Amino acid sequence: MKSTTLEKFTENGHDAPLRAVHPGLRHADRLLGLLASVPAAFLLLAEIVLLFSSVVMRYLFHAPLVWGDELAGILFLWLSMTGAAAALHRSAHMRMTAVVSRSGARWSTFWDTVSLLASLLFLSLVMVPTWHHVNQQFDLQTPALEISDVWRVAGILYGMVCMFLMCIVRMLALGWKQATLGIALVAAIVTALTFSGPVLAPLGNTNLTIFFVGVVGFTVLSGMPIAFSFGLATFSYLSLCTSVPMEIVVGRMDEGMSQLLLLAVPMFVFLGLLIEMTGMARTMIGFLASLVGHRRGGLSYVLVGAMYLVSGISGSKAADMAAVAPVLFPEMTKRGEKKGELVALLSATGAQTETVPPSIVLLTIGSVTGVSISALFTGGLLPGLVLAFTLCSVVWWRARKTSPSAGRAPRAQVMKALVVALPAMALPLVIRVAVTEGIATATEVSTVGIVYSVVVGCLLYRQFDWKRVGPMLVESATLSGAILLIIGTATAMAWSLTQSGFSHTLAQFMAGLPGKSIGFMAMSIVLFIVLGSVLEGIPAIVLFGPLMFPIARELGIPDVQYAMVVILSMGLGLFSPPFGVGYYGACAVSKINPNEGIRPIAGYMLALLIGIVIVASIPWISTGFLETR
Repeated sequence: MKSTTLEKFTENGHDAPLRAVHPGLRHADRLLGLLASVPAAFLLLAEIVLLFSSVVMRYLFHAPLVWGDELAGILFLWLSMTGAAAALHRSAHMRMTAVVSRSGARWSTFWDTVSLLASLLFLSLVMVPTWHHVNQQFDLQTPALEISDVWRVAGILYGMVCMFLMCIVRMLALGWKQATLGIALVAAIVTALTFSGPVLAPLGNTNLTIFFVGVVGFTVLSGMPIAFSFGLATFSYLSLCTSVPMEIVVGRMDEGMSQLLLLAVPMFVFLGLLIEMTGMARTMIGFLASLVGHRRGGLSYVLVGAMYLVSGISGSKAADMAAVAPVLFPEMTKRGEKKGELVALLSATGAQTETVPPSIVLLTIGSVTGVSISALFTGGLLPGLVLAFTLCSVVWWRARKTSPSAGRAPRAQVMKALVVALPAMALPLVIRVAVTEGIATATEVSTVGIVYSVVVGCLLYRQFDWKRVGPMLVESATLSGAILLIIGTATAMAWSLTQSGFSHTLAQFMAGLPGKSIGFMAMSIVLFIVLGSVLEGIPAIVLFGPLMFPIARELGIPDVQYAMVVILSMGLGLFSPPFGVGYYGACAVSKINPNEGIRPIAGYMLALLIGIVIVASIPWISTGFLETR
């Protein structure tokens, strides 16, 4: 079975060896964890305060903080790298463990060691180029604050050093013999690679297959974090097969992680956790249940609608499922729904709502392709509804012969539930209006939602637990760091593929498909379903989005429509067993055995595929609201 996307340390996790070794190693590991997670939490809190202050100063006092974005950018790179280090300490980096988990306990330990060695190898290769990149920024000054840019890029070095030391500590925890052997093996591989350049150079573009298929495939299947896998393949290829200075690659990583638009990722992750903690999600679900819960399959319709509404607030699929499943599943089980059916529908709704703003995937695809975030937010609403309709069709078909398991709620009860839910249901509208009216940018608007949620949670719902804020900040920074490091290494890999001429070859192949735009769209659906299941969504989009969108434009396909098709196809792969990691995330959240959902999910996945074909065939579904603005 594949692990969930947010793979935490468990008793059998990667920190298990630390409990049986010298206390000094345990203390060192704990200290390194604090050196990553504590700054990450404070940095995220500082970003929230800074961005909301910028909104207030600009909109209310007409005195914008001219240095605000610059300071936010400096803190953001530090947040990304400390979050990535915290993710490594918590084993929360995105990994594919489908093969490793089926190899048995003994082989699983072996593959964990291989993954640790490969991660250590990547960090060893990147350390010196990172130092050179930092040194190159000494003479550059920021325009507003007029300080050296080294204050910003030093965050990359800090994060890399923390992760390198974490890997060393974990290597030592395996035992001195294994640690010595492992470190010697890494040194031997580095030496061998150094002298293999003359052998690889004459192979030309065959090296692309060796490194970007062979190395990436092996390391990903061995359970290595995907971000490190991309980085290892990129550094190995460029250092051995080209004359490109490695600090340029670190520069591409810096460029990928430093786009201020991506600051919305940790903000919306934190907002998702916040609405769950304040009970806002529970009130919306309660209203929907009172409205249609009496119908055949009524709570299944509620599940589809609730995921749509919550996605419009949190932007994080993990947060969406964690907010909805614990509220609905106990009552659905009481009404006779099978557990497999529940987890199957939850997974399907995860894929269905990938285009509902403010989805993290929308923010990512906008940042790497240059498509307007505002246009993506507008264009993503109707495709999600189309897929919701196809899912509800399956729910209706499966429930048509069952009897209603609950009576109709009295009108007074429905109205009371509506009144209670209105402040929570207004949050998506608040976020939308803040962007469209120019009150806040796509990066800042999440802080408006955060402040709104804090006020509503404290004053109206009275369910605000201040003790949970710290852990929520750490969790948000951890998930975001894992995502942003993938974006950084995938940006470097995409740049490498472009420099090699691969992108030109791909463009020629895709443009020459039969049927022109129809053939290209069909191939894109298949490609991103496969990539979504193997690489997960964000890595696939960051790696192939910049290559595919220019081809789509040449064939006359609107950017927003193509973005919707790509995102939904990726979501279908991400939430489809046996490889889709999102499916196992849904199983973990709902505490249901993955085997129970395999059969019922097939119908939902087929319904989603039909919905994707409809969105791909009718551009108006994605662009109609844009044309009327």
